[in-house]
Amino acid sequence: MLFGVSFEVQPGCTGLLGPNGAGKSTLIKTLLGQLPLRPGRVAVADRDPAADPLRVRQSVGYMPESDVYLPGQNGLELCAFCGQLSGMRRADAVSKAHEVLYFVGLGESRYREVDGYSTGMRQRLKLAGSLVHGPALLFLDEPTTGLDPSGRDEMLQLIDDVAHKRSINVLFSSHILRDIEQTCDHVVVLNEGRVLFSGSRNEFQNQESRTLHVKVKEGRERMAEGLRSAGFEVISREGTGHLEVALSEDQRIEAVWKTARDLGLQIRHLAPATVSLEQAFEKAVDEGTSG
Repeated sequence: MLFGVSFEVQPGCTGLLGPNGAGKSTLIKTLLGQLPLRPGRVAVADRDPAADPLRVRQSVGYMPESDVYLPGQNGLELCAFCGQLSGMRRADAVSKAHEVLYFVGLGESRYREVDGYSTGMRQRLKLAGSLVHGPALLFLDEPTTGLDPSGRDEMLQLIDDVAHKRSINVLFSSHILRDIEQTCDHVVVLNEGRVLFSGSRNEFQNQESRTLHVKVKEGRERMAEGLRSAGFEVISREGTGHLEVALSEDQRIEAVWKTARDLGLQIRHLAPATVSLEQAFEKAVDEGTSG
């Protein structure tokens, strides 16, 4: 089920995040017109995919999570067939298939039967098939599934090139947060069929940070004790030279400066602690579920 889902895929790469059962696959299939939405309306590039599926397929590429190929076909035949399904003439589809297969690293293997491809090769073939018709928008559903570390790195590099060098807007659905962190400029967080956040990845991570890194010229332990006396939660990390200061909702950063001033200490560095995408995601989902 989806509830009032609305967001914009920004230029570059947008990560679609959500726990199992959040509605990610349902959302992608609905946007492709594969699942009807009742009640409600779906618009992709100002078109209803259920009412005008061919026009939507012409402007959108889709790389599914599961394998999709016909036994006995070689890579070139399958890639060209994907182009024809999106409305291309066969001659144009074959010509473009050669180009995109070289782009994904399968140029030398394009005449081999897909049955003999490795997992990594089939994943790259699916990416080629989603690109062959020159879409403006690309949906990727778990594109690194089953890949070893080197294969994952190669796929992520291809996705980065597509989003940032070929100017194709990408919606990248994955449960592997480090893949999203490595490639995506924006994130959409989905849980229980609702959008919890839609915006830049940096904004998403920074909004969750309520921890400061504080470093003083000298007197670190005095500063720690002074902050604790003022009601702050303080962790002194040995070997780092700084203090981690957690702010509650009613505490303000100005009180940290005041504590240092009252103790006669000089702050040399004060900045929000870096929050990982995983930490921000877990907090957003927990708060969204409890809310």
